[in-house]
Amino acid sequence: MDWETGAGRMRPAFEDDAVFALLAEEERRQRDTLQMVAAASTAPWQVLWCNGSVLTNVTGEGYPGRRYHSGCGVFDRLEELACRRARDVFGASFANVQPHSGTNANLAALRALLPRGGKVLSMSLKAGGHLSHGARASVTSTLYGVHHYGVTRDGLIDLEEVRTLALGLRPDVVICGGSAYPRELDFAAFRKIADEAGAALLADVSHIAGLVAAGLHPSPVPYAHLVTTSTYKQLAGPRGGLVLGGTNVPDPGELERRVGAAVFPGVQGTPAPHSIAAKAWAFGHVATPDFHAMCRRIVTAARAVAEVFADHGYALVGSGTDTHMVLADLRGTGTTGWVAEKALESCGVLVNRNVVPEDTLPAAVAGGLRIGTNTLAARGGDAEHARRAAELIVGVLGSVESHGPTSYTLPPAARALARRRVAEICGELRDVPAGPGPLSPTTTNVQEVMQP
Repeated sequence: MDWETGAGRMRPAFEDDAVFALLAEEERRQRDTLQMVAAASTAPWQVLWCNGSVLTNVTGEGYPGRRYHSGCGVFDRLEELACRRARDVFGASFANVQPHSGTNANLAALRALLPRGGKVLSMSLKAGGHLSHGARASVTSTLYGVHHYGVTRDGLIDLEEVRTLALGLRPDVVICGGSAYPRELDFAAFRKIADEAGAALLADVSHIAGLVAAGLHPSPVPYAHLVTTSTYKQLAGPRGGLVLGGTNVPDPGELERRVGAAVFPGVQGTPAPHSIAAKAWAFGHVATPDFHAMCRRIVTAARAVAEVFADHGYALVGSGTDTHMVLADLRGTGTTGWVAEKALESCGVLVNRNVVPEDTLPAAVAGGLRIGTNTLAARGGDAEHARRAAELIVGVLGSVESHGPTSYTLPPAARALARRRVAEICGELRDVPAGPGPLSPTTTNVQEVMQP
């Protein structure tokens, strides 16, 4: 590879200054921004390097030992390693690491459980569910007869309501888990309901997979027939998906075969070998003390954020959090989720607007704000950093002047103060890891790139 010197460091002769400049700009943005989007995390440099490795050049439809292309010997061993590590970490009966995303994992799981269609009972999108669980905008709503359960006015799942709906509807599959539910899930209760209704249980733990693996949240593996998750978010791996087999199923071998066929050729074609290599590394990292310590910081940081919001009089969906997520109800404050998100982004804080129970605003505007602590903890942040971050968020929200659902002004002095505090917090956090190239401003020579 040809190398050239630039800005006091070595970099590959990228031969595309426009792309290189944008990558470098994005790296600086991530370093200098307080990332508190609940669906995000920061991948270690090893994951980034695996994802940009020569495995990108491998084509290998099928499964280890049964590929439709030659030259897959190394890839076979990597996929087997990823599956073995995923099984060990979660205590699952089997693992399929090929899904390209959490949504693909859900599509494959549903196809495996319902190869000819059927009825599904899942949490509604407005209550905190996920698009791929049967929301109107998702293809799952056209493939299956989907019915939804909601939450109480306090934002909690009413298991008796779920049971009543399940016994009345007799669905083929019950789905538990979502993308905006901040409280602990009772998987044992869901399995009991599913058994009473004659249904299979599918648990989507995309938002809490790290806490499950670290023993900080109950595991669905002993109760669900299938478990799905994305592999970024709390697992801090590459963007991709994972399907796990439960340990309390009649014929796990047959279920594994059905999941395999549902993934390929059912819902996708060629797997992504580079991503599977990154998953293998991430599943190995999940078993380490460093990862468990990060997950403990995730939980304590989220609780600190919830305490600050509660102390300032904000209503919290679920009255708090057991996870990485805090969902603040902004209705009655004069500020919409859209305004809050945009105002905070202008200060260097990233969160996302989110609907809340009984929300009358459209999802594009939303009456709530979702805040997560995955990235903060991944960069070494703790409860004190989270508390300071929450205080500056509350300060911005208190300074915003809303002129409508999607219109606002923020006094320059308030924005400047928030930016200074963001810079202070980010300056105390670990740097964002560099990817497969010397893009980091701290990289000064080729050897730094090649060493951990």
